[in-house]
Amino acid sequence: MTTEQKGLRFAAGVTLLSGLALALSALLALNLPMRLLADLLVWPLDNAQTLIAAETRLNLAISGGVMVGWGVMIWQLAGAPMDAAPQAVRTIIQTSLLGCFVFDGLASVSAGAALNIVPNTLYLALFMVPIWRARTALPA
Repeated sequence: MTTEQKGLRFAAGVTLLSGLALALSALLALNLPMRLLADLLVWPLDNAQTLIAAETRLNLAISGGVMVGWGVMIWQLAGAPMDAAPQAVRTIIQTSLLGCFVFDGLASVSAGAALNIVPNTLYLALFMVPIWRARTALPA
């Protein structure tokens, strides 16, 4: 397994665990970490974000499930498919990440949570750094 594949699998694991945290936040007894993050991102810190509304918990569950699935998919893509067609896998991962980054960022700004762009940028870098490093190591 290449360094790129290990990096992508690490990022996929972070995605999977983040998805689990989101999904579990639908349970009121387990939503403290996500409540604190929401309070930080929807500035100012004021404990106004309770995440108790049924529609909020539904969105946490759905978003978490999507992230778990995305993490599993990227984990798998970073294995045998990347060995067989590295450029195709890189394109799939980059396109999906950039789509997520752009639309999540626009929606976050629209929702009054522009600070969410900071962790989104770090998340994007988590995947892009291994890909960029592998690309620069390729012979010209």
